[in-house]
Amino acid sequence: MSESNQQKKEEKKSGLQISDADKDTRRWYAVHTYSGYEDAVARYLKQRVESLGMTDKIFDVVVPKDQKIKIKNGKRKTIEEKIYPGYVLVDMIMTEDSWYVVRNTPRVMGFVGPDSTKPTPLSRDEIEYLMSRMEKEKEAKFTVDYSVGDLVKIIDGPFKEYEGKITEVDEEHGRIKVTVPVFGRETTVEIDSLQVQKI
Repeated sequence: MSESNQQKKEEKKSGLQISDADKDTRRWYAVHTYSGYEDAVARYLKQRVESLGMTDKIFDVVVPKDQKIKIKNGKRKTIEEKIYPGYVLVDMIMTEDSWYVVRNTPRVMGFVGPDSTKPTPLSRDEIEYLMSRMEKEKEAKFTVDYSVGDLVKIIDGPFKEYEGKITEVDEEHGRIKVTVPVFGRETTVEIDSLQVQKI
């Protein structure tokens, strides 16, 4: 059975209900996916939109992510984390056809809404907040929540488990200097601020 015949059958069964306010209006919708497959769903959906000629109804597919800084093996790494695991955002005009294309993308569980036939668009405030958060995180500068004189415990690196006092804070690079007792003497070590926690 061809995809267009299958689509017509699905449209009759779908019972999709679109409010008058959302009809023929470009809105953002949240789509529930299998967790861990958000990027794959976004990729599949973009391919389907191109191959089925739906670029006039489905405009953008976004996996909301932000940047996190983690310490691994004593080195700072910037990684991307999903803001809403298991969800993908789709900028689209909701019609039977566009609903079908999104809903039948592999690993999509459905639209967010009261039920599968009543997709609820996200509010403008929610979208603006998410987009600004994702933009901010790309340009994010590191902030240090410590000040000179704070007592801290080192939780990573060669001085792990040592306790000491902060003597200098370099906010621009996210590094601090801590005095720790080594062989009975106070020794200053420079470490990443993510390698300590307050006592």
